[in-house]
Amino acid sequence: METVEPVETHGENPVRMWILPFPPVEPDSEGAVLAVDHLSADPDKRMVGVLLGRGHEAGGEGVFLLLPTDLTARYRRTGDRLSVTLLAPRSVVAADLAGRTDGLRDHLDALPADALDPDRVALLHREAVTGFVPATSPGGDERQPVLLVDHAGGTPGPGDLTALFEAGGASVAVVAAEFPDDGVPG
Repeated sequence: METVEPVETHGENPVRMWILPFPPVEPDSEGAVLAVDHLSADPDKRMVGVLLGRGHEAGGEGVFLLLPTDLTARYRRTGDRLSVTLLAPRSVVAADLAGRTDGLRDHLDALPADALDPDRVALLHREAVTGFVPATSPGGDERQPVLLVDHAGGTPGPGDLTALFEAGGASVAVVAAEFPDDGVPG
């Protein structure tokens, strides 16, 4: 596991993104792993949790694949920092929040629009100081996905994630990722 230095970002606990292998999904390669507490008081995290319900089981029990039309991740490199932003079409989030009585729908209008696609909203942003560069497929048309470890409560560390998953206390969502511009991370 690479040691990463979390970066403080507004309204976010920085120690929720790691660069590490996640044995249940990618045992032999490092990748960006984000922990998301779907019971958080933060409405953005809860919205991500709602969208994870759109996942399709893939790769084993508790592992879900999200379609890029539902949720995507964007990598961006700035100097020694790697950031990951989770993005979703505003219409998809609105559809999934329709009829909810927990007030979550009230927060949708306050979400920032994606600078590259104003029909999408930025749900979550994490950064870390790291030399990690997400891999590209041999054809160059796909980027290494981001893994979201969805759990209920608490603040598990990187050493707890696999055990939490294996005990059934978490699921994993595989989220397609992109780089801005010509696919260059940065």
